[in-house]
This record gives sequence, C-alpha cells and structure tokens, in this order.
Amino acid sequence: MPAVHRVSYVSEPFSMPIVPRYAEIDQQGVVFNGHYLTWFDEACGAFLDHVGVTYPVLVTQGLDVQVVHAELDYIAPVRWRDTAGVGVTCVAIGTTSFALAFEVVRVDEFGERAIAVRGRNVYVVLSTQDWTKQVIPDHLRVALTSVVGQGLAD
Repeated sequence: MPAVHRVSYVSEPFSMPIVPRYAEIDQQGVVFNGHYLTWFDEACGAFLDHVGVTYPVLVTQGLDVQVVHAELDYIAPVRWRDTAGVGVTCVAIGTTSFALAFEVVRVDEFGERAIAVRGRNVYVVLSTQDWTKQVIPDHLRVALTSVVGQGLAD
C-alpha cells in the first residue's frame, strides 16, 4: 500500500440517516438482508459527496468505482420505521482499490443506540473508456483519508 499523505480534516465522521421503508421489510418484520447493500451503496455516494468528490465529477473525469467484494455481519434487527444511520469510514487504500467500512446503528424508542449491521465493501477505480483498473487519483486518495477518526491520516 502506498504511503498516506498528511491531510487537513474535512469534518467529523460521516453518517447517513435512514428510515427503513415498508417495502424493505420482510415477512419476519425486519429489514431484508439484501437491502443493506443498497443502503451501503447510497451511503458510499453520500460519503463521496461529504468529502468533496462527487460521483458525477468522477464520471466527468473518465472514472468510475465498482464493488468487487462485499461482506456483512448481522448483529441486531432493524425494523420498519426505526431511526437508523449508516456510518462510513475509509479503512484501506491500495493502488487501484479502497475499502469502506459501514456500520448501521439503530436508535430505539428510548434513545439507546445499538449496532445492527457491520459491513465492508472493496471498490476498484475504473476507466469509463475501457473499464480497466486505474490508479486512484491523488484528489480522491486525499479526500478518502480526510475525515476525522478514520485512522488513515497521520
């Protein structure tokens, strides 16, 4: 892995609020497992917006990102209309790929917070011309390491 450069922090750790919709609930009364990957995808886009590298800007630069690995650990249920958030942290950066960790936190009716799901996606940066792997551009590398508490920035 290349050295991570010292950067200025942009903000506090990122979390995207979410309220489970009726259509996301299965017959057991909890969020269907596959929907967490959709939430992670939405949170990835919001995280990129948060650090100042929006998906539309990446595309205009001839770049895209693609999930090449996903993992989820289910810890506690999330139910219809629960208050929840998806926290995002960049946990690794390589030459052409990076990994984001996700944590779904549920808040119950008493205000108690509990981790419901943990996940991790590995993304590869690709050219939109020929869909080959590309070196992560410096501006994306700096942005991914710029959030307080990620442990990647010095």
